Amino acid sequence: MVRELTPELAKIAKKELNENPKQVENDLQLLKDWISKQPHLKARTDDQWLIALLRGCKFSLERVKKKVDLYYTLRTTAPDITLRIRPTDPKFLEFFRLGTCLILPKPLDKLYPRVILIRAGRFDPATHNVGDLMCMLYYLVQIMVVEDDVACVMGTKIVTDYEGVTMSHFVQATPSMLKKMVAVSQDSMPLRLKGSHHINLPAGIEKIFTLIQGFLNEKAKQRLKIHKNVEELMEDIPKEIIPPEYGGKGPTIANMTEHWVSKFKEYHDWMIFEEQLGTDESKRIGPPIDADILEDGSFRKLDID
Repeated sequence: MVRELTPELAKIAKKELNENPKQVENDLQLLKDWISKQPHLKARTDDQWLIALLRGCKFSLERVKKKVDLYYTLRTTAPDITLRIRPTDPKFLEFFRLGTCLILPKPLDKLYPRVILIRAGRFDPATHNVGDLMCMLYYLVQIMVVEDDVACVMGTKIVTDYEGVTMSHFVQATPSMLKKMVAVSQDSMPLRLKGSHHINLPAGIEKIFTLIQGFLNEKAKQRLKIHKNVEELMEDIPKEIIPPEYGGKGPTIANMTEHWVSKFKEYHDWMIFEEQLGTDESKRIGPPIDADILEDGSFRKLDID
């Protein structure tokens, strides 16, 4: 059963995502039928999950088929990100409590893309890897997909704070890891990326940005912004959702962290089932779809919308 959107969200979904409430049930069934006929694919088929995928692809069944296949293929072929720390492992919450990845609250007075705050400098590169951070993001987004209609319709924005990031962090972002990170977070996840914002950039990061931008299409490049300070950031991101540690009026990082810790506990059984999903590449008919993503020298432009 799909949750009914608020009238305001429904209007946006119709205009921007081509959502037709009278057609949704049929679209969902077509997608379920297609999944059932893919011998290699073990995927979720609950309505709320599939409607998010459809919205993320503007109800293009061909696009959503590719996204479903890629999403679960990467679960199998990129476990160094998607299963690096399993969400049911106590170490998952230990790392999460470092505050490396958080979902900021919704503004009270307007609809706005959900904002994800990434703080890579919070983890020790001697004991953790940037892939651990990506794993946090991966599973946070899954919860948003299931329960947050604003995120599914309006999309997301990512704010990355580089304070505390050292060369030891940067060397973990190898070209191979960057390819997988971009593929997982931007090309396979159901939520649309509406912008990326970057603050507190240390010297020497230009090369990393040049490498990342080579993976993106023009729309994604245009939505990437580097801010000189938090004040400039708040010209784009509502001050009321930014935590007070950054001069905003939102809840503290500690409170947000514990809120999402409780969410992970709430979704424990859901995550156990999630860990069992993926693909059996030996049963796939045709070539692996992610070959152009994971092989060096052939990474395709990502489709950001």
